[in-house]
Amino acid sequence: MTSLITLLLKGLAVLALYFAFLRQGSRSAKIAAFIVFLALVGGLLGWGLAIGTGVNALLNSLVFFIIQAGLFALLTLALNVHWGYTGLFNIGVAGFFAIGGYVSAILVHPPTVSTGFSAFLAPYQGLPFGVGLVAAMIAAGLIALLVGLVTLRLRADFLAIATIGISEILRLFVLNEQWLTEGPQGVSNIPQPLHNLLVPRFLAPDNYNWFYLMLVVIVILVAFGAIERIARSPWGRALRAIREDEDAADSLGKNVFAFKLQSLVVGAMVMGATGALTAHFLKFIGPQSFDPVVNTFLIWVMLVVGGTANNRGAILGAYLMWAIWTSTLTLNDLLPPTLLTPLGKINVQAQLGGPLRVMLVALVLELILLYRPRGLLGEEKYTSILVGKKST
Repeated sequence: MTSLITLLLKGLAVLALYFAFLRQGSRSAKIAAFIVFLALVGGLLGWGLAIGTGVNALLNSLVFFIIQAGLFALLTLALNVHWGYTGLFNIGVAGFFAIGGYVSAILVHPPTVSTGFSAFLAPYQGLPFGVGLVAAMIAAGLIALLVGLVTLRLRADFLAIATIGISEILRLFVLNEQWLTEGPQGVSNIPQPLHNLLVPRFLAPDNYNWFYLMLVVIVILVAFGAIERIARSPWGRALRAIREDEDAADSLGKNVFAFKLQSLVVGAMVMGATGALTAHFLKFIGPQSFDPVVNTFLIWVMLVVGGTANNRGAILGAYLMWAIWTSTLTLNDLLPPTLLTPLGKINVQAQLGGPLRVMLVALVLELILLYRPRGLLGEEKYTSILVGKKST
């Protein structure tokens, strides 16, 4: 069963590859990719039936994977605005992501008298999901605005230091301010969008993931379309000019600081929205949301693997790397439970499973940097909204 699910996740990564090539390559290449994908999915379903795994189980795993990878794709798109188009070295993705999740969770959570939320928050709780989502975007944008006002006039490495610092400050805040954030326990039982409405079976618990899948796909399409459009606008061309040479852009009359600040805020707002969507999907958010390995390092790997300054590449990288990351869960099934060494007995599954996963992802990153330094899908030449694009 484990190997079947792993192969299924890789099959979905092929779907992401096909999506990335929808508007690239020849017509025959698109048709061939689609046929390969259909054959792979058909073979997986047939294999599942042959070994007794139900189709529903396979579909549920597939839906869960699409949702999770889709949320990472949103984060990768947001980072693409920062790094891919503007050259802003933001390594505090986890901070913007978590602040959005906490703000939405607190506002949408029903009023409670248990340890945690203070009584004065009660009038501002129990709000609709849409309000929480917008508030999450505003909160993340305001934090980015404050960070940018202080650091964007300095060298790029200062922004990296500042984003790490704000992420760590926020982590310590949620750990210690238990009256607001429930401390180390995190906020649980977060209401899911529309879950309590008297809407037909589609929103019943057994089918809810299908609704959330549709919600995440819609948000991805909106974010993808918006970022693609602004990339071809004068604003997007100004960002790329600043990325290439700030002094040259400044000599042409561009307000470099203003453009960089706008880019930082826009990307952070998308990260905040992703945090809200994740919190309401998992019905929980805690200090684990500030994990720099998954919510920062892995996002950077996804962007580099897919291709910076290429939105299709960002989505492709998110799905491929999440498929690899989740597939490594099977490492524990392949490794012996314990291993005797000259230094003593090692619990392999508990002590080596996590590091091996990170090492595998790092290996993929190294191979990409060596053989495809521009990513699987390199940056495209953008002209304008009205003129078609041409690949480099």
